[in-house]
Amino acid sequence: MIWAIVVAAGAGTRYGARKQFLELNGKSVAAWSIAAARTVANRVVLVIPSDMHPRDLPSDVDADVIVLGGETRSASVRAGLDEIPLDATVVIIHDAARPMAKAALFHRVVEAVEAGADGAVCGAPVTDTIKVVGKVDGMRMVVTTLDRDALIAVQTPQAFVPSVLRHAHGALLNATDDAALVEMTGGTIVIVDGDADNVKVTIPRDLQLLGGLS
Repeated sequence: MIWAIVVAAGAGTRYGARKQFLELNGKSVAAWSIAAARTVANRVVLVIPSDMHPRDLPSDVDADVIVLGGETRSASVRAGLDEIPLDATVVIIHDAARPMAKAALFHRVVEAVEAGADGAVCGAPVTDTIKVVGKVDGMRMVVTTLDRDALIAVQTPQAFVPSVLRHAHGALLNATDDAALVEMTGGTIVIVDGDADNVKVTIPRDLQLLGGLS
């Protein structure tokens, strides 16, 4: 059985509001993300802010399990992972703030895990030039320019072998995504094609952009 954890526990500091529960084209952002996860998942766990009561969720949120998150993203994923039974075959992690993730992305990461990978992430080419900077005499200076061809921008959904993901989270480390934790604990991660339209809602302009795409 395939389970998905939709992470919706953020405070929305950069946005100025809990963006995951705002309205996007007639549905809440979280509802769009849950529906996207259900294209492959049999069950969905929604992780919400620790100071929020489930009764305060938008009425269109229909997760199978709702759990309170932790102080960090990794802690919130661990809270969701605790709700997933040991007989799960694949665990998908998806950010609620990516409401327009297409079904093809979920199928790609799941298929990669079913083919033998410890984990799989969606990756999109980096189009901007990326420079490493440091401070010299109080001024920000360029240290080096990275090779764009060796870089990808990682997205969710991400999928994992459940035992591998549990092992990675057992170390109680923190990272900006779950693939990084699996990498830290010796797992192998494969990359599947991402989607430039799989925008993460971070600031109000992002929600406006997605309103025009969908």
